[in-house]
Parts: sequence; C-alpha cells; structure tokens
Amino acid sequence: MLKKYYEKVKSFIKEEYKFILFLVVFAVLCCFPVNYYIVIGGGISDISDRVIVEDGHSSKGSFNLSYVSELKGTTLSYLMSYVMPHWKRIDMDDYKYTETDDYQAIEFRSELDLKYSNSNALFYAYKLASKECKLVDTEVFVIAKVDEYENSLEVGDKLVSVDGKKLSTMDEFQNALQEVEGDKVSIGVIRDDKEEDISCHLYQEEDRKVLGVLLQSLNTYEVDPSVDFQFEKNESGPSAGLITTLSIYDQLTKGDLTQGMKIAGTGTIEADGSIGPIGEVEYKLLGAVDGGAEIFLVPAGENYKDAVKEKKKEKLDIKIIPVKDIYDAIEKLEEL
Repeated sequence: MLKKYYEKVKSFIKEEYKFILFLVVFAVLCCFPVNYYIVIGGGISDISDRVIVEDGHSSKGSFNLSYVSELKGTTLSYLMSYVMPHWKRIDMDDYKYTETDDYQAIEFRSELDLKYSNSNALFYAYKLASKECKLVDTEVFVIAKVDEYENSLEVGDKLVSVDGKKLSTMDEFQNALQEVEGDKVSIGVIRDDKEEDISCHLYQEEDRKVLGVLLQSLNTYEVDPSVDFQFEKNESGPSAGLITTLSIYDQLTKGDLTQGMKIAGTGTIEADGSIGPIGEVEYKLLGAVDGGAEIFLVPAGENYKDAVKEKKKEKLDIKIIPVKDIYDAIEKLEEL
C-alpha cells in the first residue's frame, strides 16, 4: 500500500516538477523581506485594560488608544499595498536615525519609547491629581550610533559608569565626559544583562566632548497608589502617551473625565507635559470612527489639520479636539 502510494507521489513529482518548482520559488519571493513597513489599518482599544490603578475610580465612559496595524514588509504585502484600500507603505529608512541603523535598533527605540511615554504619563497624572510620585531611578541608554564617529558602544547599551565612577542621570554622564583628560574613556555598560567596561574614543564637538552616540534617559517613579502597565509585547511606541495620562488621572480622581463618552486619541506625552505629534493620524482617526468613538483627541498643529481634512474627505461623524499639552486636554474635556 505504502509502496503504491510512494510510486504515485514520485510519478506526480516527475510530471509536475516545473509547476512545483514555480510554487516554491513564488512562495519564497512572496515572503522575501523588503525595506518597508506596511500599515494595514487602524483601530482603538480601551486603555483601562492596559493601565490599571490600584483601587482606581471607574468611569461610565472610556478612554481608548488609537493604533495602527503595522507589518514588516514582504514582497507580497508590498505589492498588495498598491491595490488594497487603506494600506500604506512606509520606507523603513524613515524610522532610521542614521544610515547604519538596523531593524533591531528601530525596535529597541520603539520599545523604549513606550516605557518613556508611560513614565511621563505617571509623572503628570500624579502631579495633576496631587498624589505621591517619587523619582527612584534614572537609566541612560544608547539609542543610535552616529555614522561619522567610530565607537564600541551598541544600541541598547545601558550606561552605568565613566572611568569606574558610577553615574545615573544624563547630566551626570555629560558632565563626567567633560572632565575626562585625553580622548580615551572607559564606559561601564550593561549589555545582554552583563556589566562590562567598554573602551571608547572621545570626540571634540565645538565646546564639548562626545561619545559619538545618541542617548536617552528613562525615569522610574514610585507612586501611591500603584499602577500596573499591561501592554502587549507587540505594542510599542510613544503615541499612547496622551490617553495613558488621561486614563491614570481619571482613575486617580473622583470625577468622571469621560462624562460617559467613548473617547479615543493619540499623541505623545513629553517631559514638559506637551502633547507631541505622531504619524499615520488619518488611519488612527478612521480606526476611532470604526470603533464607535464620539471624541478624537489629537495633537494641535499639523496632526489636527490632517485629521480635519480626512474627516471632511471621508464625511466622518466624530468630534475632533486639538490639544497642546496635558493641561489643555483636561480643560477641554471638562468643558464638554
């Protein structure tokens, strides 16, 4: 029986080997990676599922983060983006800080951006709610290597010391570098969960010494009541900052900032409390409408103009509110 079946398969392969070979080649080509991300649409998600304040107050309405679905491009998805409605190609180079940036560096920055966003959201939500928020740690990370300079640091390195001296804040590192004599310095880093010393060259740039990398700091706060962030592993980037801040603040305070409405929004929350612009705002607006949101909060400026243009173009039934900073956002919601 098995022998008979084997002979049939063997005969089929001999007769159809050209077609089989074509299918294999076609499948490989379809899965071949290209230097693009493909945006395939947007949606909204209730932020209270991801940001939970201990003993927090509930609201009749909801705050919802607006997101886009984004895939790493392949030949097939790239070609489909020309025919599928609301599919958009984004050159991966648009995400690069330098020519030598790679996919792993882009992903690391995106994950760090989410942590940075959550950190700023904690600070401003607790500050506005007059709740306890104490800075307990600051970390400094390498987020990009500058092409003009040669060094042994890598994207993702956490800096911990300069010439053996333990440091934490960005200012401490920058000041320590200026005090180094000569153009060689030993930088202590944590890489792959191991601490090691990296010998680096210092470069003179105008009136200061630099390592030839871009750095970003991340603050960790101790808050009371506590907050549990439960973002999914595939969720990253800073664009949920505005909605995260509003949700935490609403859970900390007795009033209902949502006023029973389904509110969606997008925008970063910066260290100074300002709401920063984001990309693909049109897709996030469409996702908000599809999700049944009544209000769409958007960074003032170009993002707001693009959202209004899309609303008119698609004849969307949703109220768009531009916000400059977190204070502006709360004030406008309270006035609804």
